[in-house]
Amino acid sequence: MFFGEFDYKVDEKGRVLIPPKFRASLREGVVLAPGVEKCITCYPLPEWNKLAASLTTGSVTPSKMRKLNRAVFATAFHINIDGQGRIALPHQLREHAGIDDEAVVAGANTYFELWNKAQWQEEKALSQEQSWQIIESLEKRE
Repeated sequence: MFFGEFDYKVDEKGRVLIPPKFRASLREGVVLAPGVEKCITCYPLPEWNKLAASLTTGSVTPSKMRKLNRAVFATAFHINIDGQGRIALPHQLREHAGIDDEAVVAGANTYFELWNKAQWQEEKALSQEQSWQIIESLEKRE
């Protein structure tokens, strides 16, 4: 499980540290993909494999499934953590997320995300308000 929020510098080669407590789950590497909300979504390999398996079944037409698979897999990168606990962020993903010299690593349960610091502050403010409303509605159902 990935949780917490960590600020790190991005070095001149586009590498960012991964929090030490995250690294044990990433021994097989990490798959980076563009996130929906202008971030980089980072999956441990077993979680990525679950996602990949879920995209091979369903009631979607074959042509739509091909397009979905292209969109998901053509933009993903399998990265290994180096000896200093860093990952190199592909240029395309850095551009997508607007990450320059600083990044926020944010835990998100079974995966984590990398954010531009200013965009993360905005997202966090919106998400916290909405998440409490969702939690409250879940509590009312019990």
